Amino acid sequence: SAGRGRRGNAWVSAPGNLYASLLLTEPSAPRDAPQLSFVAALAVHDALSRAAPPLAPALKVKWPNDLLLAGDKLAGILIEAESKPVFTVAIGLGVNCVSHPSDTNHPATDLAAAGAMLTPEQVFAALAPAMSERLAQWRSGQGFASIRADWLKCAAGIGEPIRVRLPERELTGCFQGLDEIGRLLLAGPDGIETVTAGEVFALGPR
Repeated sequence: SAGRGRRGNAWVSAPGNLYASLLLTEPSAPRDAPQLSFVAALAVHDALSRAAPPLAPALKVKWPNDLLLAGDKLAGILIEAESKPVFTVAIGLGVNCVSHPSDTNHPATDLAAAGAMLTPEQVFAALAPAMSERLAQWRSGQGFASIRADWLKCAAGIGEPIRVRLPERELTGCFQGLDEIGRLLLAGPDGIETVTAGEVFALGPR
């Protein structure tokens, strides 16, 4: 009843879609917790690939926390943390099962529109074990190198021109991948720049 999107964006929660949160207590050192965006994105990718195999080739992960289907946003992830009384992380997940918002910065879609008639319960049944598997692979940050490698295999836009919206400015360049801690690598006229947080938009063909 009080959901919110990333960076204060509006949150739309029409009936029939999946909305879930995973609460993790002391999942890692605080510095490694942002890596959970990649862990969660892979878990959602795994779950939907298993639940709707025909869609698997068109599923891509988008830095830092979205899942795309044929270039349109299908699922979103929001990571939030609190340090007291103990370090706790909430992973918020939204998957468009039967509907999607129309007035968004990035075009959106849903499973039903793609011909996959899945209920939130069916998606969740696939997501729960997939999340457990990816968390085990991550090993509280010790296994991030393998998470990063798997994420890059299904990443959208590698080698393509993108625009990155930051709080105070915008950058354009070529998406080169991720550094060893998950920051976006952007090749621009002045060389490679690392981006810790921002909103990514494609400039070339999707």
